[in-house]
Amino acid sequence: MYVSNRHSKGETRRMNFNGTFELEDTTIEEVWLALSDPVLIADALPGCEYLLHVESDDVDFTELSDRADERDAELTGDPEAIAERAFRQGEWYAGQIQVSVGPVNPTFETVVHIDERDQPRMSASGEGSSGDSSFEMSSGMELHETDDGGVAVEWETDADVFGKVAGMGQRVINPVANRLVKRFFGDVQSTLRELQLAEADTPTPAEDEEGGIVDRLLGRSSSNSS
Repeated sequence: MYVSNRHSKGETRRMNFNGTFELEDTTIEEVWLALSDPVLIADALPGCEYLLHVESDDVDFTELSDRADERDAELTGDPEAIAERAFRQGEWYAGQIQVSVGPVNPTFETVVHIDERDQPRMSASGEGSSGDSSFEMSSGMELHETDDGGVAVEWETDADVFGKVAGMGQRVINPVANRLVKRFFGDVQSTLRELQLAEADTPTPAEDEEGGIVDRLLGRSSSNSS
C-alpha cells in the first residue's frame, strides 16, 4: 500500500467512511467496466478537473494540467477504448479535485496508487495536498449482484485529514463526504444508462492468446498481476 509522510502541519483527524450504494438494472461487468475508466471517474467525481496516468508519485502538476488541457478523451461505451486507458494494478494516477468543506474550498493535488484490481474488488491508496490542508487515504470497493437485477457497491475509506479541513470537525466533514459519494454513484448510474455499456463477451482463443479485451477489463492481464 502506498504511504506518504508529506502532509500539512496542524490539526489531525482520523476518519472512516463506508457504505453500500446500489445501481439499478445493470451487471457487475458493466459496473466494473465503468469504474475502470479514469475518464468516467473524473467526469462523475464532483470537483474533479482531471485524472491522468503518471509514472510515479513525484508529479509536476503544472505539466500535468497542460497535458490535461491537450488531451482528447471522451466518455465512451466502447469496451476496447476503455480497456486501453483502464486503471491498472500497481500504477499511479494523479489529478486535481476541488472540495467545499464549510467555508473552505481547497483544490487538492492528488496522487493515487492502484493497490489491487481484480474483479470484483479494487483498492487504492494515496494523498492530496492543498496549501494548509491535506489528506492521506486508503480505499476499497467490492461489487455484488442484488436480488432485483442490479449491483451493490460496498466501499470503505480510511483517511487521515490534516490542517484547516481537519479543524472543521467530523460533523462538517461527514455530510460533505456522504454528499460527494451519493453524487458520484448517481452520476455513474446516469452514465451507464446513457452509454449503455455493453457486457463483455467471452474472449475467443485468439483474443485470449493476445491478452484480450475481457482479460484486460477484468484486471487479469499479465501487466496487472501482483
